Amino acid sequence: MAMEIKPDRMISLGYGRFWRSDAIVGLRRIEQDRGPGRRTEVFTATLEEPVIASRSERAILQDMAVATDEVFRMQEVREVLHEVVDALQDVPDVLRRMLSREAGFDAEGWIQRLRSLLAPGGVDQIQNDLFD
Repeated sequence: MAMEIKPDRMISLGYGRFWRSDAIVGLRRIEQDRGPGRRTEVFTATLEEPVIASRSERAILQDMAVATDEVFRMQEVREVLHEVVDALQDVPDVLRRMLSREAGFDAEGWIQRLRSLLAPGGVDQIQNDLFD
């Protein structure tokens, strides 16, 4: 598969680490001991050892290729939604009950809904569910 790599684009490797797109020479999915923060080995032209990225090889490769501003905007939206889900999960049960009772805000319902949107094929599945 041929792909045009956009030069001089800063690619997020996760957790605030970035690398220039034209300096990345290889990506390898981590198979063993793949936990939080250990998803992909990123080989670069300047380092002998790979950098460990917390993002998937597919996500990194997608960022490296020529893409529209809309793709980058959607990535930013996904990252914000992940942060919202993390924040909602940290809300204590007592506060969740108060939010539900006083404001009608169902934190667990929102967590589940956002997770389904963030899952691979999540938006397509929700759209399919609307028409079933």
